[in-house]
Amino acid sequence: MGRHQPLPEERDVRFGPGADDAGCPILHVDMDAFYASVELRRRPELRGQPVIVGGLGPRGVVSAASYEARRFGVRSAMPMARARRACPHAVYLPPDFTAYSEASRTVMALFRDVTPLVEPLSVDEAFLDVSGAVRLFGPPAGIAQRLRTRVSAEMGLTCSVGVAPNKFLAKLASTRAKPDGMLVVPRALILDFLHPLPVGALWGVGERTAEVLRRLGLTVVRDIAHAPTATLRRALGEAVGRHVYELSWGRDPRRVVTDSVEKSIGAETTFDLDVTEPDLLRRALLALADKASRRLRAAAMVGRTVALKVRFDDFSTVSRSRTLAVPTDVTREVFETSWSLYQILRESVGSRPVRLIGVRVEGLVGADGQPRQMTLGEPDRGWREADQASDAVTARFGSAALRPASLLRPRGGGMAGRKPGNERDLRSTAQEGPEGGRIEE
Repeated sequence: MGRHQPLPEERDVRFGPGADDAGCPILHVDMDAFYASVELRRRPELRGQPVIVGGLGPRGVVSAASYEARRFGVRSAMPMARARRACPHAVYLPPDFTAYSEASRTVMALFRDVTPLVEPLSVDEAFLDVSGAVRLFGPPAGIAQRLRTRVSAEMGLTCSVGVAPNKFLAKLASTRAKPDGMLVVPRALILDFLHPLPVGALWGVGERTAEVLRRLGLTVVRDIAHAPTATLRRALGEAVGRHVYELSWGRDPRRVVTDSVEKSIGAETTFDLDVTEPDLLRRALLALADKASRRLRAAAMVGRTVALKVRFDDFSTVSRSRTLAVPTDVTREVFETSWSLYQILRESVGSRPVRLIGVRVEGLVGADGQPRQMTLGEPDRGWREADQASDAVTARFGSAALRPASLLRPRGGGMAGRKPGNERDLRSTAQEGPEGGRIEE
């Protein structure tokens, strides 16, 4: 139960490491249980035990689970309370995003040693176009094996690789190769690989779309490929109907894009207990604005729109945003804008208990050359320079060394019983959608 039961193509040598990889220049490399594997690398004594990484508070969710934990039904995005019931003897660890980011940078550097055409999808997976590397490193399947060997030898981690003619098939292949495997989809055998799969295997077909297809009697990809296109368009809409039909024949024209642009950067937190006190919410917003702004400056980006996200105790969620006159990466400006948005929201909804709150900066552009708006009476040096000094201290001594003064707890606790339970970084790209806060697959 640590992985799915092998499908026929996984036992077929036609799809194994020695398969015909001519015309298969696209690789999808996906690290195995990345967060958990990074933790196991520095805690080797835990190997062989179920390890679960995520928010440890009562409202935390699972970010990653080792394959030993998955045998008990633990999956990413599962509420942590449910994971504890399913696997009470597991080792539970809080996420260490600094360690995961560092490991991710090393992994991506290994990929770029092979080809400059690398398109990261998240911290632990990427598409590679190796068509230009064949003369130097050999055929695509050999390059995939070379990468797997290097990742294992140099990082002590494992990855799964799909080798295929296009991105859709490569990602599908890597998923079916997990864990620690490789699967090749030869150009001549695309339909042999694809058509027996359930309709939910198609990119973009979620449970609701799959249910619509099943009601039409379409249960495997082959059924969609041979269904009248008019039927698909009528049931799913023009765009989705055309999309699933093209995928059912293994057609995907997307190219590996190396210059994907981040659309937003932010952070959010879920409270262990619902919060109504404005002071606690204000301090939470300040911490999140500080975190988001630091990430903006580290990425040399500024954003023009500040967005606030609030989820109440009944799980209803509202968002509010404000576009600034000039793009910013200044913590004070991000915080004051988000706090103003919350105050306006509170006037309309009252002091409803808040379960989750988040800050996001959108409309990102490079910081270089962007104008800075001066206000009347503003000193020549101020909040921006304070942020830069703070970043320098943090880079040298760590994030715990310096925090905004109003985040320091007063004597007597202050935030006792109200600590954030599941804090997440949010990063979105053109490929990944509006929120790319990663919950590991």
